[in-house]
Amino acid sequence: MNTATLRIEPALAPAPAPAPASAPTRPTAPPPEALPRKRRRARVMDLPVKIGGLPARGAAALPARLPNFDLPLIWVCALLLAWGLVMVYSASIALPGSPRYARYAQGYFAWRHALWIGLSLIAALITAQIPMRWWERAAPWLFVGTIGLLIAVLIPHVGTTVNGSRRWLTFGPINFQPSELVKLAVLIYAADYMQRRMEVKERFFRAVLPMAAAVAIVGMLLLGQPDMGAFFVIAVIAMGILFLGGVNARMSLLIVAILAVAFMLMVAASPWRRERIFAYLDPWSATNALGKGYQLSHALIAIGRGEIFGVGLGGSIEKLNWLPEAHTDFLLAVIGEECGLVGVVLTIALFFWLTRRIMVIGRRAIALDRVFAGLTAQGIALWLGFQAFINIGVNLGALPTKGLTLPFMSYGGSAIMVNMIAIAIVLRVDLENRVLMRGGRA
Repeated sequence: MNTATLRIEPALAPAPAPAPASAPTRPTAPPPEALPRKRRRARVMDLPVKIGGLPARGAAALPARLPNFDLPLIWVCALLLAWGLVMVYSASIALPGSPRYARYAQGYFAWRHALWIGLSLIAALITAQIPMRWWERAAPWLFVGTIGLLIAVLIPHVGTTVNGSRRWLTFGPINFQPSELVKLAVLIYAADYMQRRMEVKERFFRAVLPMAAAVAIVGMLLLGQPDMGAFFVIAVIAMGILFLGGVNARMSLLIVAILAVAFMLMVAASPWRRERIFAYLDPWSATNALGKGYQLSHALIAIGRGEIFGVGLGGSIEKLNWLPEAHTDFLLAVIGEECGLVGVVLTIALFFWLTRRIMVIGRRAIALDRVFAGLTAQGIALWLGFQAFINIGVNLGALPTKGLTLPFMSYGGSAIMVNMIAIAIVLRVDLENRVLMRGGRA
C-alpha cells in the first residue's frame, strides 16, 4: 500500500500593500549614539532655537546651569570701589596740612571710606535677599518716609550745616545725607506709580501731573537746604522713568520744556547761582579765577598736567590744598592728573558699560512681564549714568559746577551705601529674571 507523505507548508504572510506614490518613504535617521562625535555635535548646533538669549550655534558651549548673578557687573562695581578707595587715599593724604583739617590724621578719610564700603557691602548683601514684590508694596511708604527725613533736615538743631548747606542728619559719629536716599525712594515710587498708571499713560493730567507734583514737593524741600544738584538728578530720574514706561514723545518734550524753564527761573532768581554760571563760561578771568571759578580752573589745571599717561599715582600737585574738595566732587580731576587721559577714558568706559548692562537687565525684566522690576533697574541705570555724566562734565569744564559726587568712587558714606543698595536691587532683578528663564517662580 502506497503511503502518501503529507507535507504541511507554513502559511505565507500577506504581502504589504504598496505605498502610495504621493507619500515617498523617508530614510530612518540613525540614533545619535551611532553617529560620530562631530556629526552629533553638528546636529545639536543646527537646532533652529535660542537658548538663554543666544543663538543655538553658541549655545552648545553654554554651561548646563546659568550663574545666579551677573558676575561681570559685580566685578566692574568692585573695580570702581577699589579704584575709588585708592584715589580717595591719594587725594586726601595732604588734607591735614590745611588748617581746616589739621586735627585729622593722613589716612583718616581713606580709613573712613573703607569702613563705609564694608558697611555698604553688608547692606547690599541684606538687600539682595529682599524680593522685588516687597519693594513694590513698600514704595509709597518709602517715599513718605524720605519726605519726613528731608523735613527733619530743615529743622534747626536737627539738621547739620556744612559749608553753608543744611543737608545732613547726625547720628553720633555718622553724618547721613537724606537726599541720597531720596533718589532711590523717588525712583522706586516712580516705577510703582508708572506700573499702576499704564492704562492712562497717554493722558497728561492723569499720568504725568501727579508724579510732577510729587517731584515738586521733593524739589521744594531740597532747594531749602539748598541742593539744586540733587533736585536736578531726581527730576531727571522721575521723568525718565515715565518716558521708559510709555509716556509718548509729545508729553516727554513738554516735561523737558517745563523742567528747563523751571531751572532757568531758579538760576535767574538766585544771584550766587548766576555767578556760578558766569564763572563756568569764563573761569580764567581775573575775577572768576579767584572766586566762583576757582575750583573749575584748578580742576582743568590738574587734568592738563596729567596729559596722556599722568604724573603717576601720588604725584598730583593740585591735591596739595590747591584744589578744594579733591577727594569728593573733584576726584576725577586728581585721576586725570595722576593717571592721565588713559585714566579718565577708562573711568568713562566703566560707567558707560555699567549703565548699559543695567539697562539690559531692566529690558529683560520687562520682556518677562515684570514691569516694576524692569523700570526700577532702568531707573537705577539712568540715575548712576546721569550723575556720573554730570560729575565728569563738571570736572572737564563742560558743565557748570554742581555738588554731585562720582558714584562708587568719591568720598562720602551716604552716597556709597545708597549706590551699593541700588546695585543689590539690580542684582536681585537679574536673579529673579534668571529664575524665570529656567522655568521657576520669582
